[in-house]
Amino acid sequence: MSDNTKIKLDLAKIKKAVQSGIPLSIMTYTFPHEAEIYVSEVITAFFHEINQENMTEYIIYSMNELITNAKKANTKRIYFKEKNLDINNQDEYELGMKTFKADTMSNIKYYLNKQKTEGYFVKLILQLKNDTVWIEIHNNSRLSFFEYKRIHDKMARAEQYESVDEAFNQIIDDTEGAGLGLIIMILMLKKLGISSDHYQVYSDNKETVSKIIIPLTANNLSSLNELSKEYVDLIDAIPQFPDNIMCIHKLITQPDMKLSEVAAKISSDVALTADLLKIVNSAAFSLATPCRNIHDAVKLVGTRGIKNLLYSIGSMKSLEKFSPEQKNLWFHCSKVAAYAKHIAKVYYPSSKELSEDIYVCALLHDIGRVVFNVAHPQLVEKFKQKCKEHILSMDVFERITAGLNHSEVGAQIAEKWNFPDVIVQTIRYHHDPLSAPEKIRTIVVIVYFANMIANYQDETVEFYQFEPVILKLFNMKKEGQLKAFSDKLAENYSKGLL
Repeated sequence: MSDNTKIKLDLAKIKKAVQSGIPLSIMTYTFPHEAEIYVSEVITAFFHEINQENMTEYIIYSMNELITNAKKANTKRIYFKEKNLDINNQDEYELGMKTFKADTMSNIKYYLNKQKTEGYFVKLILQLKNDTVWIEIHNNSRLSFFEYKRIHDKMARAEQYESVDEAFNQIIDDTEGAGLGLIIMILMLKKLGISSDHYQVYSDNKETVSKIIIPLTANNLSSLNELSKEYVDLIDAIPQFPDNIMCIHKLITQPDMKLSEVAAKISSDVALTADLLKIVNSAAFSLATPCRNIHDAVKLVGTRGIKNLLYSIGSMKSLEKFSPEQKNLWFHCSKVAAYAKHIAKVYYPSSKELSEDIYVCALLHDIGRVVFNVAHPQLVEKFKQKCKEHILSMDVFERITAGLNHSEVGAQIAEKWNFPDVIVQTIRYHHDPLSAPEKIRTIVVIVYFANMIANYQDETVEFYQFEPVILKLFNMKKEGQLKAFSDKLAENYSKGLL
């Protein structure tokens, strides 16, 4: 964000970040008062979205404390450099700290402008990962040994106090604002049931990171999985998987199965034949010549490929509603499937199993959203009653049905329909790929990457919100590389080449 411009709060972006488990980031050089207000607004909206308003006041205080400390650390680098003092030398560090506070506070604008000129920044990262909130404050100046020791001395001292009042009554030195703010922060976190073990400070490469990991309380997202299961159990409006497709599945799994029998069974269903040929002849499968009959399709795609395509066709048939929002959801899913198929082909060209599974896994990744979208009014009323039984407010109900837990709901629907584990787990982990079971992690990573690129094209996520580990995996070191790859995907997709 600009240090001089008031940024309007984007509630849709915050909701998207919560639903998708992607990080929100705010970076500033001088952290003016406008930035402080904006950070408070973002934290308030974020914790409201996850039904944790009781934490807001404490978290805002903690963020302001950590951001102030990060800004102070950057200022110290400017000050020591101008005084020609070595911040890593104990004698020179102690000498500089005798005058640091008085000198910088009397001319603070000068030092803040110098920070901006020399590129010293402070960055807040806020992210929901499963049922924990991760908060990080980054600043690009490494901790000296003496700073590191000082911080941990304050953390140890905080453990001795039972309350903020007790801390205030102690005599604390005043060289760096006494460290009282850090002690108060730790005591505030303790009031939330968050131990000092969940607060970490470390230097990594050229940055210092202060991290708070907040496990959410019982009446929160961790209870949503059980509530999601009840939601799935209530879905009488969604039929079981289509009988004709289940019949073909049974035939395919027979040990003495013949391809000709499978092709004949599919061909006897005109609508299913048309749907299957349409997908097989799409650019995603890159056939040299169009496939004109099911027998050829079965030979070219294989029984595993046919099974996967039947899962996708059956899901769409079961859930189709064709409202404008429904069409947009399926369009997004189709685009992600095409992108994922292409990414698998480019980065994993020799993996036959990956090539067979990736399309259907990507196509069905957002099935949980589709389920929420097709909910009938009777189902909504039943679910409201369940929320009352769990003593959850209508705000929580609205967040759940807006898709907050759509990955888990989608996975449970897939389990209800006896889908293969690879599809179930891809749906469950497509927003958190690094937590996926190792044996299917590559598929989940590709689906995550394809989905994020589609969202990037829609401008609902930004480059910094991509998981850095996954960007590195696909050799996307800079935004320009990602944008070029994204633009090429979009161009080929619009031309029907994917």
